Amino acid sequence: MYAFLLSTAVIFVAELGDKSQLMAMTFATRYRARDVILGITAATAIVHLASVGIGALLGDAFADHQGAINIAAGVAFLAFALWTLRGDELTDEEAAKASRSAGMAVVAVGVAFFLAELGDKTMLATITLATNEGWFGTWLGSTLGMVAADALAIAVGVLVGRNLPERPVKYGAAALFAAFGVLLLVEGLR
Repeated sequence: MYAFLLSTAVIFVAELGDKSQLMAMTFATRYRARDVILGITAATAIVHLASVGIGALLGDAFADHQGAINIAAGVAFLAFALWTLRGDELTDEEAAKASRSAGMAVVAVGVAFFLAELGDKTMLATITLATNEGWFGTWLGSTLGMVAADALAIAVGVLVGRNLPERPVKYGAAALFAAFGVLLLVEGLR
């Protein structure tokens, strides 16, 4: 349960202000929100299943070095905080692809999200979490956290348009990543 709750919170925060949220809002202008959320859920479940598999393998391989894993995870989360501050924008090409997508909505959204999430900070955060936590709880929690954040983006986008308060969201998410990073570093150094 701890792995589920932790990964839900961490991935939800990681997704705030991410380009995936912008993609979700863009797709929601073309397709029904339900179809967009189904596509996001399918793609996220697949990407995060692979991520927890990688993380679990790394965690098992270095099980005798838990302190080093925590230090590496702490440094990774501090890097995620900086990445969040730097920002993540949807390029014109990505926006054009989202608006031109043809075919079944769930498939179009799912494929676009699958490709966008490969190597993204949420994938890397999921790998990092899975090195210390149970793979199943981390997988379910990371998938739920990402889908919830993207669903929130769709809802907020529908309600207030594109006038989202970007700075507070970006700084809040970066601060939470930094806090997780510092906690992991302290734990690893003990």
